[in-house]
Amino acid sequence: MELLWKLLVLVSLVEGLTGTGVLQRPVFTKQPGSVVFPVHAGETQREVVFSCEAQGHPPLFYRWKRNDSFILPVQGSRYSLMGGNLHISNLNKEEDVGIYQCLASNSFGTIISREASLHVAYLENFKTQRRSPVRVREGQGVVLLCGPPPHSGELTFSWIFNAYPSFVIQDTRRFISQKTGNLYIAKVEPSDVGNYTCVVTNTVTKSSVQGPPTPLVLRLDGVMGEYEPKIEVQLPEVVPVAKSSTVKLECFALGNPVPTISWKRVDRAPFGRKVDVNKASGVLEIPYFQQEDSGMYECIAENSRGRNSVKGKLSFYAPPQLTEKPQDVQKTIDDTLEWECKANAKPKPSYRWLKNGDPLDHMEDKIQVNNGVLTISRLNLADVGMYQCVAENKHGRIFTNAELRVIAIAPDFSQNPLKAQTLARQGGDVLIECKPRMSPRGVISWRKGKEALRESHRMMVLDNGSLRLSNVTKMDAGIYTCVARNQFGVASSSGNLFVKEATTITSPAGHLDVTLGESIVLPCQVSHDPTLDLKFTWFFNEQVIHFGSQGAFFEKVGGRSAGDIMIRNIQLSHAGKYTCAVQTKVDSVSIATDVVVRGPPDPPLDCQVNEMTETTASLSWRPGLDNHSPILSYTIQARTPFSLGWQTVTNVREILKGKELSATVTDLSPWVDYEFRVLATNSVGTGEPSKPSKKTRTKEMLPRVTPARVSGGGGGRSELVITWEPVPEEMQSGPGFGYVVAFRPLGAQGWMQAAVTSPDASRYVFKNESIPPFSPYQVKVGVYNNKGEGPFSPVTTIYSAEEEPSRAPVKLRARSVSASEVEVTWKPLAWSNSRRRILGYEVRPPEAVLL
Repeated sequence: MELLWKLLVLVSLVEGLTGTGVLQRPVFTKQPGSVVFPVHAGETQREVVFSCEAQGHPPLFYRWKRNDSFILPVQGSRYSLMGGNLHISNLNKEEDVGIYQCLASNSFGTIISREASLHVAYLENFKTQRRSPVRVREGQGVVLLCGPPPHSGELTFSWIFNAYPSFVIQDTRRFISQKTGNLYIAKVEPSDVGNYTCVVTNTVTKSSVQGPPTPLVLRLDGVMGEYEPKIEVQLPEVVPVAKSSTVKLECFALGNPVPTISWKRVDRAPFGRKVDVNKASGVLEIPYFQQEDSGMYECIAENSRGRNSVKGKLSFYAPPQLTEKPQDVQKTIDDTLEWECKANAKPKPSYRWLKNGDPLDHMEDKIQVNNGVLTISRLNLADVGMYQCVAENKHGRIFTNAELRVIAIAPDFSQNPLKAQTLARQGGDVLIECKPRMSPRGVISWRKGKEALRESHRMMVLDNGSLRLSNVTKMDAGIYTCVARNQFGVASSSGNLFVKEATTITSPAGHLDVTLGESIVLPCQVSHDPTLDLKFTWFFNEQVIHFGSQGAFFEKVGGRSAGDIMIRNIQLSHAGKYTCAVQTKVDSVSIATDVVVRGPPDPPLDCQVNEMTETTASLSWRPGLDNHSPILSYTIQARTPFSLGWQTVTNVREILKGKELSATVTDLSPWVDYEFRVLATNSVGTGEPSKPSKKTRTKEMLPRVTPARVSGGGGGRSELVITWEPVPEEMQSGPGFGYVVAFRPLGAQGWMQAAVTSPDASRYVFKNESIPPFSPYQVKVGVYNNKGEGPFSPVTTIYSAEEEPSRAPVKLRARSVSASEVEVTWKPLAWSNSRRRILGYEVRPPEAVLL
């Protein structure tokens, strides 16, 4: 067989060399797929075709393997090849079942296809022997065995009760296992008596067969009493489940009363919405199984007599899927090949490599395989071919292929000649690269002018053939030639070395100390070879400064040999390390300047209230950055719902020095919400305030502030009206604030009092028929809250309400003054201090005139 293959490959090589097609390695365009073939009873002449197509030139030769053994399609056999397709006639379900692979070969090598399985699905008839009756007591559980006949392919089961088409309906009492076909009746009732027939259906062939009937008979020795559940349909100890497949777990129990079936995860994780629990049949179904669905599951059967449970583990598995695969590569003789092959799988995959369809010989010293990585050292022409990585675990395997070409060529500089001009800095180092294309690698030598170059402590030929010169001088300038030799030929390439003066920065490195808002110049003066152009690049804290795109702060101010820059209106954020880098075609130098920017302090941190009394607050904070100028003092500000913005407050110590990080604020109002913030000051100025503290309320106390502008008077008959200006909320010192109004006739000894509960009230009216009109009263208004009564306002004198005048004026006179004016006179009324006072008069024209 092997000799035949070699002859056919030789023929394809000759055809490729003499034909006009473009050479191409084999590449599969169609690979065989797995087949489940239905065979019905009585069938003998059936044919299966496995497809295999590939592209390549020279033309391809195809072979097939079954179970790793080559198939020889000779005349008269049941196997034949049509193109790359394998035809199997007169299918034999014993001989032809197995794993098939297609191999495609030409002069480049051989590749092997993925695996394709052939399974034959069939279903034979039940044996015709009679089944004995099953005798049970009423209330007892029973299991009727199906015992399916010989078959291949997935089966489904159902049961006929007495006669077709009366099928057993599954419910909480009756269950048909789709694993074994058995019928389970948890608790037998008289209506269950009869003949039961198991019906088996092959889902592939669609054929069905019926078993012999099983009679179910009731025993006459009494009724079965109640008993705890007995689980008959149990979980396997471990159930392997493929990724993305659907798994169904069966569980059923016998018992009296009929048990209820429930499911849970042992780790108490909740079921996802995709999980379906059929409460009638006790089947747990998990579609699209993923890694997170794996774990221990428990089935619980319960009735009034007890509880029983079984557990089973769902184990996730996944066949390999390639994540990294080797690519076609072309190498030179004596080079090293390294191909990496990686796949995801559960459990982890193992790897092996094929060459031209055969296992790679690991016994050779130059071949190493380590966890999917293939390394072949010291390559030669015998290593040419098609290689395939096979990643596999017990659930599947996957193939990928790549071509290795090894070339042999004479030295050639056409693609990588020496640089025509190489520039070097005087006193520096230079590397002249020599990268000829040649295989195998040969010998490299150098010439300067016409003389062979001898290696020294300054001149060294590296392993890759390049020439390194150290401490270059003007004498090293000239034409250099690299000469390459191997067994196939010799070639050379030349280039000119020019030596230039070194570039130096004449400005000294420095340290600048500036104040916020100033403008400074950072110098960068250079001495350099006049034939070379300079490129200045500035860095701020190792980040390139892009002039023009970083605001108006940075500006170039240097000339051709200077790269000075100016920083205008310098900010705190501009403090740091500034580096001027100067670059020419032969060298580069740099200088750094540290800039310190002094400014007002940063805001203090973590301002918080530690303790509050009725009128004081204890504060603490942490210092912010001092921005290179020590903090001299702190200022504390407060804000309440009643204040206009932030106000500076007093504290126990008049001046808070820079090292003090706590203070006690005084003169606060009781029962008021306060926020505090702290500002730091140094020699440059005062910085931004800290974040406000949390709102904190001072404690309540007796009110201390009395109403202002206590007054009164006026009102209606027999009324004493007392008015005042309400005490502001921030002065009320606590909840439950109100007023105490006290009053007495002038000269009396005792005080009459009344409470006004509204803190917003501004008047009180005392009405009594005994109050004489326009009588003097002494009044005062006090305050109180939940803590008690506070002080009264100073005593003031007001008058009760007056009476209206009892008679009109007399001696009324009127005379005409002009066409539109009349002068009216009368005798004024006398008034008494004890009853009333005349405030004014009202003049009305006669009604006739008004009309």
